[in-house]
Amino acid sequence: MTQAEGRGYLLTEQVNLNSRNLDQLSSLELVELFNREDQQAIAAVEKAKHDLATAIDRTAKALHHGGHLFYVGAGTSGRLGVLDAAECPPTFCTSPDLVQGIIAGGAGALVRSSEDLEDKAEDGYNAIAQRHITQLDVVVGITAGGTTPYVHGALQAARERGATTIFIACVPKEQVRAEVDVDIRLLVGPEILAGSTRLKAGTATKLALNILSTGVMVQLGKVYGNRMVDVAVTNSKLRDRAIRILHDLTGLDRAAAATLLERSGNWVKLALLMHWTGVTREEGNELLGQYSSNLRAAVSSYKYR
Repeated sequence: MTQAEGRGYLLTEQVNLNSRNLDQLSSLELVELFNREDQQAIAAVEKAKHDLATAIDRTAKALHHGGHLFYVGAGTSGRLGVLDAAECPPTFCTSPDLVQGIIAGGAGALVRSSEDLEDKAEDGYNAIAQRHITQLDVVVGITAGGTTPYVHGALQAARERGATTIFIACVPKEQVRAEVDVDIRLLVGPEILAGSTRLKAGTATKLALNILSTGVMVQLGKVYGNRMVDVAVTNSKLRDRAIRILHDLTGLDRAAAATLLERSGNWVKLALLMHWTGVTREEGNELLGQYSSNLRAAVSSYKYR
């Protein structure tokens, strides 16, 4: 039996009966079929909500105590992890090393196929060792079919180092076991194009990662209400967003909001604290430091002085 034949039992490798005539569909019929099938990605995430919530809580706690979040994957799964990690600094003004994506084959695998590298468990193991991961960190292994040796090697190394381990796969637990702290299964069913997990499985994984990273950042105080108060002001679009946030939350006109932003050193969170409490930039920095950079907590503490 070949390796491919050995994995034919996996949910992600089975044939979708709804798309048996895929090559005979019109473009409109094709779009309609995709739309119907993609609803399963949303449903799969909803069914995994409790495990996702646990992952958020454990990850936020780890990062609050000085840990880091690492996504590990190969192929599409690896690219999705790298993408989510890359979006954290501009969205939440985090250090580039707080959330990191590790993909089999390194940076080159982001733009060209390197699926053969996913079969090397030792490479995944070594990737964790090279980053000196400790018990403070969180390692999320992402593999649609659940069997990727690279990911399992990484998770083994993470467990040995005492890190919190999270597994995200699109196959049932009875098909692929994983010794991890949080086991998230996104059961989207067979793909429209049999075995092409960049489709529903990829969509569900992206949704789950969106929820995980955003949920963690909310718990870390990177958000006020539903605003990006830690947005990195690094270009004209993000500067405009920062000014709009200040305008909306303070009632200042755009010119005054822009001036306030400059006085704060282009930090929306600090600008709001300065405006609402009257503290100086230096005093605001100190106050935010006392409350782990949580704006709501800092403002509340000042009101009751």
